[in-house]
Amino acid sequence: MIPKPMPTRSLALPKLGYRSVSWLFLLIAAVALVVSDIAVTALNPWAEMRRLAAGLIRPDFFSIETMSVVWTVAFAVLGVAIGASAGLLLALVFARLRAVRLLCAFLRSVHEMFWALLLIQIAGLSATTGILAVAIPYSGIFAKVFAEMIEEADLSAERVLPAGTSTIARFAYARIPELAPQFWTYTLYRLECGMRSTLVLGFIGLPTIGFHLDSFFKQGHYREAAALLFAFYVLIGTRRLWARPSTVPFLIIASVLVLPETIGGGSALANLVRFLTHDIVPTPLRNADLLAAATWENFSAWMWPIITKQALPGVIQTLVLSQVALVAMGIIALILFPFICRKFAGRVGRPLGRVALVVVRSTPEYMLVYVLLQLLGPSMLPAIIALSLHNGAIVGYLMGRHADVLEYRRDAPSGVNLYCYETVPRLYGQFLAYALYRWEIILRESAIFGILGVATLGYYIDAAISEFRLDVAVVLVLVTALLSMAVDAFSRGLRRRLRIDTMPTRLSEAPSEPAMGRLVGAERPA
Repeated sequence: MIPKPMPTRSLALPKLGYRSVSWLFLLIAAVALVVSDIAVTALNPWAEMRRLAAGLIRPDFFSIETMSVVWTVAFAVLGVAIGASAGLLLALVFARLRAVRLLCAFLRSVHEMFWALLLIQIAGLSATTGILAVAIPYSGIFAKVFAEMIEEADLSAERVLPAGTSTIARFAYARIPELAPQFWTYTLYRLECGMRSTLVLGFIGLPTIGFHLDSFFKQGHYREAAALLFAFYVLIGTRRLWARPSTVPFLIIASVLVLPETIGGGSALANLVRFLTHDIVPTPLRNADLLAAATWENFSAWMWPIITKQALPGVIQTLVLSQVALVAMGIIALILFPFICRKFAGRVGRPLGRVALVVVRSTPEYMLVYVLLQLLGPSMLPAIIALSLHNGAIVGYLMGRHADVLEYRRDAPSGVNLYCYETVPRLYGQFLAYALYRWEIILRESAIFGILGVATLGYYIDAAISEFRLDVAVVLVLVTALLSMAVDAFSRGLRRRLRIDTMPTRLSEAPSEPAMGRLVGAERPA
């Protein structure tokens, strides 16, 4: 008899659940925390904190540079408008062309600050630099989000169109009427993000609010800095009043008319040609014979120390910082979200909790790190605090809105039991979806903190640009983009494995109507 072959078993991936993933991230963060630098090195941080608190209590509103506020809004409005327009065009072919998807992934993986540092070499300290630094990454973000909205749209209106209707006509008549409200809601949210981005661009010399905040903080003028911060919070808080469909054309026209003059830079076209043909070309390849073996030997000798002494240490430190901040963000979000829920905070505490979380999430992480570095001294601790607070406030705010639309049983427990046994278990899948989505965003922010002295990838990029080694800087920016794209892809894969990939992950998708409670309350199996 011929023996039957033994059945072969395919290698199956280990089963992942909410609990196992949570413990895995906690373990990784604990290891990262052990190897991270979190020492407080300031001589007297409490004295400086008291001075800062005194300035926040008594802001000097007469010191506000009005044009810095105007230019912050103008850069954001134009940058978001260009990014949304380009993103919509890319979204139309996003699902069909892999090259477009890769391009958009790269554009959104490079932080606005890095785009600005490169664009300054071409356009100087100009409005063009500020606007494009926002528009370029935002076009990739808009393309991805708009493409997802288009893909999920109802096709019933398109089926009744006459045969032979062109693709453009089908989109204009069948898709736009349904998608326009979603596009508008998300664009308004990105405008808020754009204002935070343009504020931060002031820290590298552009004439936005951040430019004056940098000066005030360095001089210890906390009353003046507090006034500018409060002006920025008012801008964010009143966005729904001045950013409406009827006012957008006027905002765009006004933004164009008030743009500041360019400082330095020379001819942008000549700078662009030099940048593309000389500055970013690796030094061993400039005017070299590309067919000669010696050229590529020199290139390898040039690249090796960049990878081993700059890219690799920068990647490790960026990952260490982002992993600790990610887990700290999750803990903070789980602690904070009851403070904006009717069931936990009540009628009085809920509005106060919402205001507190909106203020924290409206404060850019870069600025928080900048302030905390002066209070606590140089280490990873200020970056961890800033990232976890900012993103924890965002996720906590979103989780609170989801909790508010849950439908509870009449005999549901109250207090701690309601939180631990009824609310968190039903929302934990949604919590993981938010946390994994914020992972790539936290990583991008971690990279730019190197500009402030934290030893992440941005530290080496800033040093290379300061030494006019733009070829080295571009290599490190590419490493940053690849790292961000890898984490984003891993996060999406993990969300699919956990079957939470269809849950909302953006602020504009958070529930606001009680009728959505049944959808939000639906549990996903772990």
